[in-house]
Amino acid sequence: MAAAARAALPRPHLSLPSSSRRSSPRLSLTPSSAPPRLRGGAATSVAAGTSAAPQQHQVTARLGDVIEAQQFDRDALNEIFEVAREMEAVERGSHGAPSRVLEGYLMATLFYEPSTRTRLSFEAAMRRLGGEVLTTENAREFSSAAKGETLEDTIRIVEGYSDIIVLRHFESGAARRAADTANIPVINAGDGPGQHPTQALLDVYTIKREIGTLDGIKLGLVGDLANGRTVRSLAYLIAKYQNIKIYFVSPDVVKMKDDIKDYLNSKGVEWEESSDLLEVASKCDVIYQTRIQKERFGERIDLYEAARDQGRSR
Repeated sequence: MAAAARAALPRPHLSLPSSSRRSSPRLSLTPSSAPPRLRGGAATSVAAGTSAAPQQHQVTARLGDVIEAQQFDRDALNEIFEVAREMEAVERGSHGAPSRVLEGYLMATLFYEPSTRTRLSFEAAMRRLGGEVLTTENAREFSSAAKGETLEDTIRIVEGYSDIIVLRHFESGAARRAADTANIPVINAGDGPGQHPTQALLDVYTIKREIGTLDGIKLGLVGDLANGRTVRSLAYLIAKYQNIKIYFVSPDVVKMKDDIKDYLNSKGVEWEESSDLLEVASKCDVIYQTRIQKERFGERIDLYEAARDQGRSR
């Protein structure tokens, strides 16, 4: 019944193409400069939800599940960044009333690991666009997962209440499993030591905004490169650009894994390893610092302490 009620809602001018692997709608941002609508009205404006909004960039990229950084090509990135600039104007309120483009839609934030910035930023964005949020802060402890429910069964339940799921999980690959199960879009907000693609999108957008270009930059990735999902996604994403050089700076026990190095080699991206940040810093346009991730070491506190102490000494 809930699904039928949602199906009756007007689509918020986010054309929803069908996935080749399932018949449910998949999200595609298509901003329009036409006047807004409430339920049952005409067109909506992604940027501001007001008739006073200026002509906007027309987005043709088809977006469905967001699982890994590799799924984006440069054309898609350019279009996403153009919409991001429009969303900055929405956040500042420069176009008048808040947008209502997602009015009537529900986003579920299903987080099995702690989060402050990621969860709250997703929830704030949804609400600023007129949508609503269903949230669980510690699904590992306070959802039916604590009673033995599988991730797949949880996803089947949650998709019945919502129109999109933002998932953070402690297992690498969990986001892919969720997407393969769900009939609504799934966004990976971090899957263990795997990936964090939306953070990488934000990082690359920020670099472009601050420096003015992405081609030709020298990037230092520093800290826990073995367990840090943000650095993995950032390496995958920055490899889309030309003449990139990456410096991996980390303690010996948390070096970047070979799958990332192999990927960069396949894309012709130059990289270099070091354990000395002072040696590398002067060569970089951007330094991306991450913490040593204590929670990934399990009972090997000795390895965590070794990584932490070596990092401090550099």
